[in-house]
Amino acid sequence: MAAYFGRRVTRSVFLQKKLWCKSENNAVRSIASLSSLSETHQMLQKTCRDFAEAELKPHAAKFDREHLYPKEQIKKMGELGLMAVEVPEEYGGTGLDALAYAIALEEISRGCASTGVIMSVNNSLYLGPVKYFGNKEQKEKFIPPFVTGDRVGCFALSEPGNGSDAGAASTIATATENGWKLNGTKSWITNGFEGEATVVMATTDKSMKHKGISAFLLPKPINGLSLGKKEDKLGIRASSTCSLIFEDCQVPKDSMLGKPGMGFKIAMMTLDSGRIGIAAQALGIAQASLDVAVDYATKREAFGAPLTKLQAIQFKLADMALQLESARLLTWRAAFLKDNNKPFTKEAAMAKLAASEAATFCAHQSIQILGGMGYVSDMPAERHYRDARITEIYEGTSEIQRLVIAGNLIKEYNV
Repeated sequence: MAAYFGRRVTRSVFLQKKLWCKSENNAVRSIASLSSLSETHQMLQKTCRDFAEAELKPHAAKFDREHLYPKEQIKKMGELGLMAVEVPEEYGGTGLDALAYAIALEEISRGCASTGVIMSVNNSLYLGPVKYFGNKEQKEKFIPPFVTGDRVGCFALSEPGNGSDAGAASTIATATENGWKLNGTKSWITNGFEGEATVVMATTDKSMKHKGISAFLLPKPINGLSLGKKEDKLGIRASSTCSLIFEDCQVPKDSMLGKPGMGFKIAMMTLDSGRIGIAAQALGIAQASLDVAVDYATKREAFGAPLTKLQAIQFKLADMALQLESARLLTWRAAFLKDNNKPFTKEAAMAKLAASEAATFCAHQSIQILGGMGYVSDMPAERHYRDARITEIYEGTSEIQRLVIAGNLIKEYNV
């Protein structure tokens, strides 16, 4: 294991330790782009790679098969600082940047994509809006308990009747004498069962349409909030997904996150950052698919030689590597822009689109290379294939990403 296992991987720890040992696992991905990263990022990549190899990869099939929440692994990730990568150290976070987050999440997802999305939601969708829009009291109450891996949070935006149309929130928050009363249903909520706090979008003024949506920060459980059934999903089966059902849920006035009417803006800014995370998750799935394909093609012989000697297989591997590396650079670019306080909405959409499509492509080609072996659960290729599919759907479908990209591109041309 890496030298940091069992210790919180904060910025100060990285800067104090000037050692990065290459291992056999790291040699698998000896990509030139890694050498351009800072020592801190290289050490983080190594730590997460070793953790995923030892703690996630050996158990990923069981987690998936039995729908098991990886509680022990999430706790260890919290100890490493991976559940709050971009949260300042003053609140117990790691204090690193968006690029560090993308690198870490890719490696975790390479080991187990379900664990990757649990990490992503807690970092991007829950802690992100609290960090950026919460007041001092909200930050002190709702951040520190969620950085250690003991607790996770969730984000409630989608509803049964509106997924991509985020501005059509039918969940209503009605003002009361002591605060607000919430009524409505939020669907497809990752971490919904385990989450002990949630950021919720609800309409406070119907006449204002999307400008009448406000954000609320609530503990779970809370009176008036019940959970729907745990969804039986195609992939990412170790993470829970369920509905949050609000029935006259009374919340105090100080539950509002940001100002009234800021909910849609908060949601869109949160999704921009979240798309970097989902892009990183997709990269991990794509990398895992390529790893399996290369390993199998090297060992499996056909026509008297390893599959890697066949041009048809070489072309497939080349196309997989091309899409993977291209998407990785787009993801790192989006993270770089965010870290330098530059607009990154278009770039995050590009990264998420490219990485999710690379994941589904690589997973498909991996099964094709493995043939019949790729279709059975004895090999991880079929799990990667199932896990990859959702990356083109959640936190904005591929169609929505294309709309975001085109809309921002047209603005840049002043059309």
